This record gives sequence, C-alpha cells and structure tokens, in this order.
Amino acid sequence: MRPILLPGLVLSAALAGCGSGDDESSTDATAGQAARTAYEREIRAWRDERVERLTRPDGWLSLVGLHWVGTGTTFVGSAKDNGTRLDLGPPQLGMLSLDKDGSARLDIAEGAEVWVDGEPAKGRVELISDARGTPTVVAFNRGDASFILIERSGRHALRVRNAMARTRTSFPGIDYFDIDPGFRFEARFEAHPAGKTMDIVNMLGMVEPMANPGRVSFEKDGVTYRLEALDEGDGRLFFVFADRTSGHETYAASRFVYAEAAGPDGRTVLDFNRAYNPPCAFTAYSTCPMPPPENRLDLRIEAGEKKPLPFPR
Repeated sequence: MRPILLPGLVLSAALAGCGSGDDESSTDATAGQAARTAYEREIRAWRDERVERLTRPDGWLSLVGLHWVGTGTTFVGSAKDNGTRLDLGPPQLGMLSLDKDGSARLDIAEGAEVWVDGEPAKGRVELISDARGTPTVVAFNRGDASFILIERSGRHALRVRNAMARTRTSFPGIDYFDIDPGFRFEARFEAHPAGKTMDIVNMLGMVEPMANPGRVSFEKDGVTYRLEALDEGDGRLFFVFADRTSGHETYAASRFVYAEAAGPDGRTVLDFNRAYNPPCAFTAYSTCPMPPPENRLDLRIEAGEKKPLPFPR
C-alpha cells in the first residue's frame, strides 16, 4: 500500500498533533482529526494486509525445512535412505541434479504424485532457483506441501513449505506499538554513485552484495539520523534496521521498513508505523539479511511491530 501524502495544513494538524493553540479554528481542528483518523485507518488496513500475506498457505509461516544441497545428484524424499530427507512427503520424491553453473533438474520418482507450478508432472523437470527468476514450485502431499530451490552466496537449498504447519495454523497474531504519527518522517534521499552495492550479512553468516542506491536522513527531536537504503528491484527503498528497542520490546535481530522512491525534490516518507518483523522472527528456515552497522539507530523506534507473540501451548 502506498503512503498517503496528506496536504499541508491537514498533514500538520494530523501528524504534528496540532490543535491545542487558543487561536486554532474549529474547522482546522476538525480537518486535523479527520486526517488523523484516515491515517490510522490506512495503517490498520496495511496491518491487515500484512497478516493476510504472512498467513497464506505459501506464506512465511508455512516454512518447515531448509535443506542445503551440493553439486551432483541427491535423492529427495521422506525415507531414511535419501540424501536429502524431508520431514513429509512420499518416501521417494525424485532425484535432484545440480550443476556447477546452478542449473538444476528433478527426475520425479515413479509413482510419486507431484505437481510442478500447479500442473501434474512426471519424468524430468527443470528447476529455476529464486536467483534466476520466479522459482519453480514442486508440490506434493496432495498439494499441501511444496519446495523451491533457493540460492544464497553461491550455495543452493531446498526451501520446504507445509500449509498445515503449526506455525501457520496456530499463529497467535502480531503485537504492535500504538499508531504514532510522530514516527512518520519526511526524509531526504541522498543518492550514491550508480551501481554501488553494500555487503549484507544474513542470519546464516553468508555475505551477499545488495544494490545500495543511497541513504535517507530524517530528524527526531532535533537530532538527524541516517539509514542506508537497499534496492530489491521493485522501485522502492528497502531498509533493514535495528534500534534501541531491539532485543527488548522488538525482535532482536532487526526490523524491515519500505519507503517509496524519492520524488524529484529528493524527498520521501519514512513511516516506522509500517516497520515489521523479518521472516526469521517467525521461522528458523529463512535467510534474513541483518542490518549493516550504519543502520543501527541510537534511537527508540516505538512504532510498528513488536517482538513475536508466543505460540499457544
């Protein structure tokens, strides 16, 4: 959902908390309250959309396995004698072949009930990893379970999902800070030289260069803070950050937040009410990026998602 940029007077009244001055007109106060209400409605709608994405049958909560594979061949399935043993699925699903150049194939086992990208499949199928485009989805268990091939720092793994995973079916929801317009900032974007990258370490200690188009600066209580932006290729600015709430009220490793690309005036909106937990806050089978040192803020960001709620016993 794109941020709604409210007009000048209304924005000031709604997000700066104006309305206490003796000379404030009732018209301005009413408009300010209406804008504040609209803003809160927008954030709640964004939260609902976020939970809907997270809890989809193929969302992050459905992850149940991450199996690293090397070049050559490995048999895949739930039987003990497989080189890559899954926790669910047919005893013999097939034989995976991975070449040094990253090309991969799956020879489906005779009698295994498998769907590839939604269609029944037999014999040999080519597998596209997530580093090469839209990954090939290999489904089994009547379509409730699936895997894709992922690539991280030149290594490959099968990422396995199960729509019936307890992490999904018993998800307790998300806890949030109260919506606070004081953590919605008009930020200034400072571009880096074209093609600049930044080495980002993920949760597994792997280092991957990511496009680093620039940084943004914003002010809070008279202090200027800066965050390095990453580019995932969708036109938005992506921020991986930690702050003084990390490990206390919020998830220890990091949180994520997006901003729209800066306009011609070099400005964008950085709204921490949209800050959210990375997938690794909910599952051990993700490979989340960690915040670079530049993105560890000496500031309490008391907005957005708090640390995950415990699952019911």
